[in-house]
Amino acid sequence: MSNRHLARTIAVQTLYQWDFNNQEKDINTITTEVRESFAPEFDDGKFISHLVNGVIKNKEEIDGLITKFAPEWPLDQITIVDRNVLRLGTFELRFETSIPAKVAINEAIELAKTFGGESSGKFVNGVLGAIYKDMGEKEVDKKIPTQNNDKQPEQENEESTNTSTT
Repeated sequence: MSNRHLARTIAVQTLYQWDFNNQEKDINTITTEVRESFAPEFDDGKFISHLVNGVIKNKEEIDGLITKFAPEWPLDQITIVDRNVLRLGTFELRFETSIPAKVAINEAIELAKTFGGESSGKFVNGVLGAIYKDMGEKEVDKKIPTQNNDKQPEQENEESTNTSTT
């Protein structure tokens, strides 16, 4: 498992716990607890925090996009796992300038397959694919940049060649 995939895994587990606890517990505390429980030797906590805090900071817009492109599924009826995989995937797809759109979508699909139900991968693929299509190629190239974008594009591009597609 690549470091970036592990970071995304920890981010989804963190967002899951935060959402499960009705967003009442401090997100940084949850992030630390999850990281220490599942990957105590993992040294890219900065990337995890960037993902988690980016989702939370942009949650309203992200949830609006999910609601728009999954109209048959009210947000509160989407399983907690799928909802937070979609939030993370939408954040990376919409706001991360250094992560190729296909990497963001593929990573979200893999997380959905790992943690979600039998049809989670297809559901996440459908919603993120619709968001991607709506963004259009021009807009995808002009993603909304986030502050403190500390990722290394070469690492993400390399990762995109190492992950499977569905």
